[in-house]
Amino acid sequence: MVYDGIILGILIGLFRGGNFKGIATLKLKGGWIFPILLLVQWIFFLLQDRIAILANISNITFIVVYIVGLTFIWLNRHYPGMKTIFAGVLLNFIVIALNGGRMPVSLEATQAVLGQEYVELLKTGLYGKHTAITNDTIFPFLGDIIPLAPPYPRAKVISIGDVVMNIGVFLFIQYLMMKEKQTNSLQPTHEGR
Repeated sequence: MVYDGIILGILIGLFRGGNFKGIATLKLKGGWIFPILLLVQWIFFLLQDRIAILANISNITFIVVYIVGLTFIWLNRHYPGMKTIFAGVLLNFIVIALNGGRMPVSLEATQAVLGQEYVELLKTGLYGKHTAITNDTIFPFLGDIIPLAPPYPRAKVISIGDVVMNIGVFLFIQYLMMKEKQTNSLQPTHEGR
């Protein structure tokens, strides 16, 4: 879901006359952490159904990924939008941690936008880091319960945390893309010399 916030942020940033110089010169504390976290998640998403040991440790791995990710975001909280990103990720982490390392997903919302195939995958517990919402789910309202369907470009089910996180990502991208424009507007003019 974070990719949607990035794409929208870039498009709006370009529309507002921004550029990529702020992104190119960005210096994040622990910047190497983010690509590693993405890589770990992709490895588990692609291989956990095929490699038993990955499936067995995936829930604890996702909890660790979230803890490291939250630490990385907190280290960079001085950037506009980062505290909002932190809040969204924290909401997702809370519901995942309380439900055994898996994001609870509404079967009804999944059925509505993704179809029966994904419902069956959720019921068998073989769909990435997700699990079906049941009567035993803690804080199900923080799970993936919001269906996104056409005209939205990609059908999916998202959480409140995803929405909050994407607002933060959008604000962060806007800050980066408009940074030079705002700096230039603050420069004193030299007319009349």
